[in-house]
Amino acid sequence: MLTITHTAADGTLIDGTSKGDPAIAILTANGWRWFPSIRTWGIRGSRDRAPKTHIIDATAAALRTAGFDVELDIDATPRPTAQVEGDRAARQAARVDALAAKAERRSSQAEQAWDAEQRAVDKLPPGGEPIKSGHHSEGRHRRDIAKAHNATRKAIDATDAAKDAQRRAESAAITTRARYNPETVANRIDTLRAEQRADQRLLDGHERTLFVHHGIRHTEKTTAVEGDYRETVLARMSERADQITYWESIRTEQIADGTATNYGPDTITKGDAIAWRGDWFEVKRVNKKTVTIPSIVGGSWTDTMPYTQITGHKSAADIAAQTNPAAAGE
Repeated sequence: MLTITHTAADGTLIDGTSKGDPAIAILTANGWRWFPSIRTWGIRGSRDRAPKTHIIDATAAALRTAGFDVELDIDATPRPTAQVEGDRAARQAARVDALAAKAERRSSQAEQAWDAEQRAVDKLPPGGEPIKSGHHSEGRHRRDIAKAHNATRKAIDATDAAKDAQRRAESAAITTRARYNPETVANRIDTLRAEQRADQRLLDGHERTLFVHHGIRHTEKTTAVEGDYRETVLARMSERADQITYWESIRTEQIADGTATNYGPDTITKGDAIAWRGDWFEVKRVNKKTVTIPSIVGGSWTDTMPYTQITGHKSAADIAAQTNPAAAGE
């Protein structure tokens, strides 16, 4: 009996396989992979995602055709976003610790390899003495040179491995910080809201203009979704609403502690100045999601800067006061 299970916490896994089992070929063909940490097969990226029913159903059908008894135990209930993010952070912290420990081991191994290389080099005759062909020392000399070359190669490889382990550890360390970068958080909220609006249009039905010809507007109407698909849309909107609430709370905290800025069309006007990466630019126009500024690389054209990337703001009045303090005092 093979049992395919799915939960938000564990993702999609299969129980009942064994080494050499012909079922493994079927799993591989359907995109499953082996997870050595938990010693079982599963679907990559299925944790805290809706079950990939097309893969699950295709796999179950192929296994049954091959003569296996297959049972499905699918729980599509999502977890609260706060719990999902907490688990993600804990897993990432554990990965950072493991990679840091590996980097330390690799660094120690590199040091030992260079020590061994130095000992091998020290055995060679001083001053780069050439091999004396036919002399009784020829064999030992050639062996010492070969050992020195091998030791150098091992030391270089160990150093490269240590550098790679350190790079991976450093990359892993910034992953969580990058996920909570203020600009990333703001963009994520915008994306989630846009997806929520798109799903709401599916629920309500919508109409869009295809083209206008001789003053006549030609439209396309989409009726509201029904049945199982409607339930699917409602379920993912509910899950997404929880995600929006979570990330909005994170952004509120970031704004409160000064980690994030909160500029918008209600706080910036034409003629003000905004900061981006240490440089200041005059605001030429205020838009819904951006401001128009002179080109950041120079030239006569303009660029747009999202509010989430703005790191500083000066009003036109403040700029005038700094430029002409006497006039400002009057």
